[in-house]
Amino acid sequence: MKRFLQRVFNWELWPFKLIYAPLGFVWLYYAIKAKSLYFFTPTNPTLVFGGFEAGSKIEIYQQLTAGSYPKTILIKPTNTIDEIKKELVANELMFPFVAKPDEGMQGILFRIIESEEELSKYHRIVRVNYIIQEFIDMPMEFSVFYIRYPGQLKGRVTGFVLKDYLHVNGDGTKTLEQLVNEHPIAQHRLPEMKTKHATNWSIIPGKGEKYYLSVAGNRSRGAKFINLHKEIDQQLNDVFDELNPSRCFFYGRYDLKCTSVENLKIGKDIMILEYNGAGAEPNHIYDCGMSYFKALSVISAHWRDMYQIGKINNKLGVPYWSYMKSISFRRKLKKDFNELKKRDLELGS
Repeated sequence: MKRFLQRVFNWELWPFKLIYAPLGFVWLYYAIKAKSLYFFTPTNPTLVFGGFEAGSKIEIYQQLTAGSYPKTILIKPTNTIDEIKKELVANELMFPFVAKPDEGMQGILFRIIESEEELSKYHRIVRVNYIIQEFIDMPMEFSVFYIRYPGQLKGRVTGFVLKDYLHVNGDGTKTLEQLVNEHPIAQHRLPEMKTKHATNWSIIPGKGEKYYLSVAGNRSRGAKFINLHKEIDQQLNDVFDELNPSRCFFYGRYDLKCTSVENLKIGKDIMILEYNGAGAEPNHIYDCGMSYFKALSVISAHWRDMYQIGKINNKLGVPYWSYMKSISFRRKLKKDFNELKKRDLELGS
């Protein structure tokens, strides 16, 4: 009953569709104005579906400034382990490294691979195109939401958060199961946690030991966001004006690693992990005590920018996706995503 009441009275624990339900009329309003239900698709012209869902990560990296993202290679399910090992050597990639589906979402099947045995298991289970990426050992991971209108050289940062991966702190007496059951977020994901950490479910983490339940910086994977909105200034805007490909990305969120807030503001030690386009959520609404109605207003304001940018790009010749094309795309995406979720559980921690 306690957990149920927590979910009822904390809007951040509600299902995604319920949180966004009152905004349906806002979406409909912009769809009518654009004469397209998928008014967002021209927002980022070089991204599939405007970057709203899925799309190839490797194609996004190729549009970023060289050196601004980790060394990355594409692996196909038809590749043999020997072929993959040759690619690793050729690209000077060593264990540990990151692996994730090329068209994945929400941190599904994101793993840090530390051995050839783990690589073989990952390759055997995933069975889709995936990327292997240099592991960036920097202490801080951030999300930065950035918007720039077509034809303008300057944009603005609308959201800035620091990520804290989902973890429990050991006390030397409680089992992992007990710690998970007491965690304010993990306790609401028990079936997933038990499946992923089955081999360690009964261990007792040492006093002060951090046990990571997820190494993905997604809220859907349990990460906590620390809002840094007070750090947004012209200096930070200038850095992303420089980082952002001027003809490609107009609306979206950068996930990146850096050594400190101070270095990020001077454009030093930055490694872009991912870029999320039109489907990027303004995740600075979470974990900061924001009221539900304030959060809805923040989302609405971002959608207004998304609509206006899409409208400008449409006038410049970028078409809106048709209803049938979009429906077909999303049906396949849903089918593929459900399959990836199954494989994520099969792979375990």
